[in-house]
Amino acid sequence: MGKEEIDIDIGIDKEEKGRFKAALDAIGAASRILVTGHLSPDGDSAGCMVALVRMLRAAGRQAWASAEAKALGKLCFLDGTGDFLSPRKLKGRKFDLLVAVDCASPERMPPEIRPVASAVKTVCIDHHIAGDVSFGDVRIIDSNASSAGEMVWRLARYAGWGIDASSAEALWTAIVTDTGRFAYESTSPATLRIAADLLARGVRTSYINDVIYGVQPRRAIELKRRAWRSLHVWKNRLAAEVSLKREDFREVRGTKADVEDVIEIPRSVAGVKIALFFYEIPDRTEETRCSIRTRGDIDATAIAGVFGGGGHLRAAGCTIAAPIASARRMMRKAVGDMFGAGGRS
Repeated sequence: MGKEEIDIDIGIDKEEKGRFKAALDAIGAASRILVTGHLSPDGDSAGCMVALVRMLRAAGRQAWASAEAKALGKLCFLDGTGDFLSPRKLKGRKFDLLVAVDCASPERMPPEIRPVASAVKTVCIDHHIAGDVSFGDVRIIDSNASSAGEMVWRLARYAGWGIDASSAEALWTAIVTDTGRFAYESTSPATLRIAADLLARGVRTSYINDVIYGVQPRRAIELKRRAWRSLHVWKNRLAAEVSLKREDFREVRGTKADVEDVIEIPRSVAGVKIALFFYEIPDRTEETRCSIRTRGDIDATAIAGVFGGGGHLRAAGCTIAAPIASARRMMRKAVGDMFGAGGRS
């Protein structure tokens, strides 16, 4: 399929073409490219890293992805994750271009990669509303896209890069996880056309569904059990929350990759419009992450923005610089201030 057909199929406008061309110019001028995502990569971040590195290498570029393998969890089934460089082992390696996917701010990257971001030219590919607008020499940001995976596919088709079966499975994983298996409002006709293209390239959709959603390690089940026990419903049953402490992760030897769908526990409570999942990052101190999901007319980014976070209308997140008990109190106050303090807490 040529570029004209891509324009017809997915509507690349003049402005986006300019950003794509600038990204391809930067890639073409680079000798050694580092691809990164955010801390504790999810399916979108990891899938984009895998696919982008594979496609760049097939196009004759020297490219590497960086992430901690232990943070990937079940995503290690993706072909290419075994070659990921640990951020802790980047010291002494030279790069002249950084491509950040699903990560529009240096603060969301592994700390070891942030110096690279400040030292070399950077291409940022993301679909989140919030972010550091000064980050990235080339910024490809589309808050209407379902996922960064959708945007990497668009760039690949515009560039004329080949998408082999492994790259297709990586992008499928990126899209299917960030759309909740095509159930979230971010799923558009373009999302499904892209998914159809990937499926035609040999994606093992049943196998991937089973790996990601059908089978879970015992530690993930134990973490879910603990999260269920922490369930608390408040604000006249309009808000619900669960939480996991640092000790929970340590005791079961679990990681963030084991709890990607824990937010569905409070979200599944009938009548709830604000679902919150608090967890203490295992390898950090005095910080609590909070995942946010909303329904109705409540904007998740408005809640996350109180603490410097961001995301999408129905799905957002933030980091609160406080232990988990304090973070819960701070969040409850913020929600009360924004939507009225009435209701049981």
